[in-house]
Amino acid sequence: LSACCSTGIPFDGGLRCLCWKILLNYLPLEKALWSSLLKKQRDLYSQFLKEMIIQPGIAKANLGVSREDVTLEDHPLNPNPDSRWNTYFKDNEVLLQIDKDVRRLYPDMAFFQRPTDYPCLLILDPQNEFETLRKRVEQTTLKSQTVARNRSGVTNVSSPLKTTQNSLSEYEVLPNGCEAHWEVVERILFIYAKLNPGIAYVQGMNEIVGPLYYTFATDPNSEWKEHAEADTFFCFTNLMAEIRDNFIKSLDDSQCGITYKMEKVYSTLKEKDVELYLKLQEQNIKPQFFAFRWLTLLLSQEFLLPDVIRIWDSLFADDKRFDFLLLVCCAMLTLIRDQLLEGDFTLNMRLLQDYPISDVHLILKKAKELQDSK
Repeated sequence: LSACCSTGIPFDGGLRCLCWKILLNYLPLEKALWSSLLKKQRDLYSQFLKEMIIQPGIAKANLGVSREDVTLEDHPLNPNPDSRWNTYFKDNEVLLQIDKDVRRLYPDMAFFQRPTDYPCLLILDPQNEFETLRKRVEQTTLKSQTVARNRSGVTNVSSPLKTTQNSLSEYEVLPNGCEAHWEVVERILFIYAKLNPGIAYVQGMNEIVGPLYYTFATDPNSEWKEHAEADTFFCFTNLMAEIRDNFIKSLDDSQCGITYKMEKVYSTLKEKDVELYLKLQEQNIKPQFFAFRWLTLLLSQEFLLPDVIRIWDSLFADDKRFDFLLLVCCAMLTLIRDQLLEGDFTLNMRLLQDYPISDVHLILKKAKELQDSK
């Protein structure tokens, strides 16, 4: 399977969606097990929605009616860190950061702003009086501080290519009973943050979940498309289990952290093209100036979404799990070697932070050549 997928998976018939689910260890190879496993996981996801969004929402909505939340033991000013209120306020800070990031997903595409064909009935039932994530965001007046988790020093997490001129208020929330695709992504990230408090939410995770969700939510097989949210959640969780160390600041300098991987891009480059390596060293162009974003976000910010998806076919099919990504980064450097060898620091930084080649097939072909020349 891996060998077939690494050369690109055809979109027809929902083949990519299926292959990704297998490559990301969500589905076993044995087809007979699929339907029972999918049912179990999708039911589990509904359970998460009930526990993490619906029940806290009901508790908040009942506030005026029931006294249970305003007892002496638990009230909004309770200093106890285990207080439900304390958790609620902390969750709101995370939610606001997620909200800000997911509204910006792929601004050059209309998809994430469009209503989904399968709004989540558990949450959008017009009979519901409880507080949804949408209402929480609207009602939360806490000004969320911009999360200063940008560790690269020079580059920003979002690429100049992808930023949009408009302010965030341009996206109107859809009427009740409908929800946009970005709201589904928001829910996935919120539940992930709740279930993984050790890492919670870090800026950039939205760029990892976006292509997964887009792929599953455009599955031609409507039976699977309907469950894009749950399936994306589990595939995202499995993918994050493999790359989460890149997002954990305290691991930056450990062998599993991002610094080690960035250095590996340079040591591989040194092996493949020593002249280019020395040039970048001489100009003091450190890998964190560009490779931080390339590696952490699996190149999702460097190319248009269909191209990112094609690169991910090869990455997910990599048996050594993302060793191939290092070769792709090297290929990207060697393909612009002439410009880099001629350019000065400023020019080269611009090239690396807004990568000029858009033909991902050329890049993947070069990466494969580098792999074969080992």
